[in-house]
Amino acid sequence: MHALKKHRPLRRVTLAAATTVTGFVLLLSLKPHTPPTVAQTSSSAGQSPSPGSSSGSSSGNSSGSSSGGSSGSGKSTGTKTVTGDTVQTRWGPVQVRVTLKNGKITDVTAVSYPSDNPRDQEINSYALPQLRREALAAQSAQIDSVSGATYTSDGYKQSLQSALDSAGH
Repeated sequence: MHALKKHRPLRRVTLAAATTVTGFVLLLSLKPHTPPTVAQTSSSAGQSPSPGSSSGSSSGNSSGSSSGGSSGSGKSTGTKTVTGDTVQTRWGPVQVRVTLKNGKITDVTAVSYPSDNPRDQEINSYALPQLRREALAAQSAQIDSVSGATYTSDGYKQSLQSALDSAGH
């Protein structure tokens, strides 16, 4: 008769518990692959004046966040930098800063976006530059969503629209 069958049931329970604990320890000690770096978008000279653009300060009021970061005097002349509302998405907040020169969108920068885990970083490394290109080409917030980054795309478009509304564009 086998040693683990009838005569020693406590040994079988102990062995099963030890195997389970060892399995969990090994599973939790696995490290995911190296997280990808988030692609940095190019910046223009109009991006630097942004004293009123903290990611948590403008969650409810876009006019308060845009007044500190804007420069220029008229609606359609000069350079104006405006930070949009912080939009809460399923995976985290998204906030966009837009720079307009003579009424034309010259730069769009994601101020805050989900980046808590490697998957967020991977998704946003390709989604944010694509959303930026779309916004610059469309000159509005009427842009296509990026496949695989639907929540970030929706938050990006909403924040961009609130920034453009604040700028009077």
